[in-house]
Amino acid sequence: MKTVNIHTVRTVFDMTKEDFNEVPKRDNRWSEFGEFRSLVIIPMDYEHDSGWMCMDFVAVNDEGEPICRLSGCSDVLTFNVIGGCGKRWSIDCLPCGYLRLFSQSALTAGPELSSFEIYAK
Repeated sequence: MKTVNIHTVRTVFDMTKEDFNEVPKRDNRWSEFGEFRSLVIIPMDYEHDSGWMCMDFVAVNDEGEPICRLSGCSDVLTFNVIGGCGKRWSIDCLPCGYLRLFSQSALTAGPELSSFEIYAK
């Protein structure tokens, strides 16, 4: 899977909020997105129609490098509960203050919709 080249490639552990702003959006927002290893959750500064704040998500590869931004219009992050039974999900906080979600297995993402879905393989 191709990764993003922002300045010199950095891992999400070294990136600032400004660095995350430079990560490009995915090419096709209406299709599912291939495998990635973890997901950085970025709170946005605008509301969804629901009244809740929007979030964006950055897909991250095995080496901790950002791949692309996945969705800037979602107010909900939905996990594949039935297919994800037995999968271990974890969240930690990066030095810049954003949250990173990861699983013991590879992740995939659904289309960029109001309710954004991710799946553990």
